[in-house]
Amino acid sequence: MEQLPEASRRLVAEAARRGVVLDVRVFPEGTKTAVDAARAVGCPVGAIVKSLVFVVSGGDDRRRPVVALLPGDRRLEPVLLAEAAGGDRAERATLEEVREATGFAAGGTPPFGHRRPLDVYADPALRRHDPVWAAGGTPTTVFPVTLQELDLLARPVWTPLSREP
Repeated sequence: MEQLPEASRRLVAEAARRGVVLDVRVFPEGTKTAVDAARAVGCPVGAIVKSLVFVVSGGDDRRRPVVALLPGDRRLEPVLLAEAAGGDRAERATLEEVREATGFAAGGTPPFGHRRPLDVYADPALRRHDPVWAAGGTPTTVFPVTLQELDLLARPVWTPLSREP
């Protein structure tokens, strides 16, 4: 575990507090994109969990970050995320907003273990694979996680967030 980056160690510790043992793997060549991650671990791109941070705005001018989980072979439909989160619009968070909200860098954002509590929404298309692979806190780390563990750790609301490519 001492070979893992500090962000990954935090994630492993958070999962352990919830009774889940994570097997975070380091890929120096990078796992920043879903295609990179799938190539590194040898799985279909659809088995990669993209953890995307978006800012949802409502009619009351309130903006709040949320996390959308979807398969690496799908594209997020922001209107579906905004609707699911009870807002009018959803825009991709800036790099600074991602780090502020989650405590992790974009490209390595995991589906749970964020700096502050965030609403998490998961696309049912993720259920095509079990286990799935998610970012381990850095753009060079990933870990396998069963759907049952993902539910326990991220506590997502399962709702359609993407359309068929």
